[in-house]
Amino acid sequence: MYLHSNMLRIGLDVSGGDFAPAVTLESLLLLKTELQEGELIILFGDQNAIEPFLDNHPELRLFTEVVHAPDVIGMGEKPIKAFQSKPQSSVVRGFECLKKGRLDAFASAGNSGAMMVGAVHVINTIPGVIRPASVVMIPKISGGYSILLDVGTNPDAKHDVLYQYGLLGSVFANAVLGIEQPKVGLLSIGEEEKKGNLLVQSTFPLMKEATNYNFIGNVEGRDLFNDKADVVVCDGFTGNIVIKQIQAMYRIMEKRGLLDDYFSRFNYELQGGSPIIGINGNVVLGHGISSALAIKNMVLLARNIAVSNLNQKINDAVQDFPL
Repeated sequence: MYLHSNMLRIGLDVSGGDFAPAVTLESLLLLKTELQEGELIILFGDQNAIEPFLDNHPELRLFTEVVHAPDVIGMGEKPIKAFQSKPQSSVVRGFECLKKGRLDAFASAGNSGAMMVGAVHVINTIPGVIRPASVVMIPKISGGYSILLDVGTNPDAKHDVLYQYGLLGSVFANAVLGIEQPKVGLLSIGEEEKKGNLLVQSTFPLMKEATNYNFIGNVEGRDLFNDKADVVVCDGFTGNIVIKQIQAMYRIMEKRGLLDDYFSRFNYELQGGSPIIGINGNVVLGHGISSALAIKNMVLLARNIAVSNLNQKINDAVQDFPL
């Protein structure tokens, strides 16, 4: 195990997701033409399910290794209890390896609560980060992406957390999307400084005085798709509602045959998952209904985050501008 210690190692939870392990293993057939030399996928799951598939596709063994993890944390299980009672599960084994530095990133479409338990309580937050955040990328009409955070990790955020999300999001947009001096906006019900609920009104003055990122003021929901901001900050409760409504509208348009080149980019399968940022490791959480295409892109997103050295850049930024 881990014979290729000099390679970039991405952990994949084979047992995670509504259609696992079948679609997770099928994603490897898509990944074999996408991976670069020196990249390795570590498969966490029941080897009795994994090995026959690899025997049928021996070319996959060139870029995979298997870690036997026979237990499965079901989608409906209580996260903390399951995490404690199933030490041989794919999620637990994956986080153990990530913590020990045997992985450069870990990706799963499994139980989101268990993934958050692992991210926060096993990997822990970067020193100085108040709360981690989950991020989604939203296609811009003009091309490229803006990012929205948080989308569910911290539903009851306070103003200091949102202020710091501006920094986390700015670093992510620069490191992963390559945006120079990303424009950071605060999601509200109006552009004026005094608009918004108490959380937004108390956050605005902090962000207005920020010297560690480019705050442009309040933005509205319609601005998620234009060039006004590159990073949009909100609490996890609001962000989760926003992103699920966007997903629902995409499905309605798809069923009615209304998709064009732009709206087709909202297909969650093309992004693969949501990174959890602000923790001491690279973690990407996929949708439970992920297809093989979605899981392929989840793995590639995890790879790109690891290659970007995002964690170190966030750590440096937080240390330079502590609260």
